[in-house]
Amino acid sequence: MSKYGVMVMGPAGAGKSTFCASLITHLQLNRRSAFYVNLDPAAESFEHTPDLDIKDLISLEDVMDEMKLGPNGGLIYCFEFLMENLDFLTEALDSLTEEYLIIFDMPGQIELYTHIPILPTLVKFLTTPGALDIRLCAAYLLEATFVVDRAKYFAGSLSAMSAMIMLEVPHINILSKMDLVKNQVRKKDLKKFITPDTSLLLDDPADLARRKAGEDTSDDQYADPQDKNAMLSGATFKRLNTAVAQLLETFSMVSYLKLDSTDEDSVGAILSYIDDCIQYHEAQEPRELKDEEFDEPEE
Repeated sequence: MSKYGVMVMGPAGAGKSTFCASLITHLQLNRRSAFYVNLDPAAESFEHTPDLDIKDLISLEDVMDEMKLGPNGGLIYCFEFLMENLDFLTEALDSLTEEYLIIFDMPGQIELYTHIPILPTLVKFLTTPGALDIRLCAAYLLEATFVVDRAKYFAGSLSAMSAMIMLEVPHINILSKMDLVKNQVRKKDLKKFITPDTSLLLDDPADLARRKAGEDTSDDQYADPQDKNAMLSGATFKRLNTAVAQLLETFSMVSYLKLDSTDEDSVGAILSYIDDCIQYHEAQEPRELKDEEFDEPEE
């Protein structure tokens, strides 16, 4: 029997745990079951208590203390330890029925999704038929405030595409925290960011602001290479952003859904896309009507 799950990913501060909490609340209000799995060994507070918490197996704080590792190295060690103890997941998830949506709340270190092979191995374990056999969807969150800074937006989109290629499961990308940009970006302008487009670099607000201030935006060959501002405003940096944007445009894999975790309708809309990816409704049995639900024939 198949199980259903969503792996919520994205950089630190993207609103992953907030989205997980809103998703669980929405499921409960609609009489659906959720099983919440926290796989962030550094997480400390939750709106909904996890049904399974990686910190019961290993915590980042203990690893950093005992192994003398930094946060990133400690996190990778935690996941390597998890991969050596997969029974921790199997014992908790094996008995779940198809009525549950298993929600995996992931950490915010993007190297896990871009070039380290740990997560692809974990995803393969979770989705392999005959084992847990979870129909899994990946949800990659990018903070909507990134649209104000084109470089951040395209860098975030590149990491989203990297995760799509690495994990090889049905995938949706989400612009989270839409409530924070309602008064900053017009709806008309926001539509441009649903699919990354190189033309967005032509009206970069940061570049326009420097031009209005009379600053020279061309590459200065005599600029101090240690000057961060000069490096991030020069033509070389623009060429890098253009190359990233063109790469995204060439592959044409990344597009975004909009999410406001404070809006139940918005959360419900995202859930409908998740259900579509994992084919949740296709596996549901038709509901038998009770006798009293049939209309009595008129005499």
